[in-house]
Parts: sequence; C-alpha cells; structure tokens
Amino acid sequence: MARFSLASISPRRRALYALVLALLAAVAWLHFTGSAATHGTAAEDMDWNGDGVVGQGEILQSLYAVTVRTTREGRRECHTYAWRSGGKTIRVDCRTTVAQAPPPAR
Repeated sequence: MARFSLASISPRRRALYALVLALLAAVAWLHFTGSAATHGTAAEDMDWNGDGVVGQGEILQSLYAVTVRTTREGRRECHTYAWRSGGKTIRVDCRTTVAQAPPPAR
C-alpha cells in the first residue's frame, strides 16, 4: 500500500481544498456571529426595509449585515432581527409553540 504524501496532490486540487476549507470557515463564522441567513430565516421573511418586496440585496444583507437572536420564555419563542453595525432592531417575530406532552410513565 502506497503512503500518502502532499507531493502527490496537484496544485489545482490543493487550491480546491483551500477554497472549500475557506468557504466552510466563512459559514461557521457567520453562524457563530448570528447571521440571519444561517439561522433558518426564510427568504420571504428577509424584507429588512419593510417595503413588502424581498430583493437580492436584502437576501445578501442577511448574510453580512443582519443578525438574529432567539429568546425563549416558556412556550413563547422570539427572534430579534438587528443590524450588525449599531445593533438597531429591525423587527421582532414571536410565536407560541405547543410542545408535545411527555409520554406517560410506566
């Protein structure tokens, strides 16, 4: 069985691996910092300026300019959307969730 060495990987493949690694690191950083796009925000909910139309610019803003913070109080779950720079709140969406009853004890 041949041993693996970095010399056997072509420069083109190394560049591809580096690109994939950089993209994965970028997505991880966006999720860690609270980016709205990586926290399950649907495209139709990305109307940040309130004009009723979601454009490509607003979808891109969800990647780099809008953060979401989720809070839960009992059955009430709220998502607070804010601008990354300045922290000004864009809107707050709250929903009441109904949890399943725990299974009966035997």
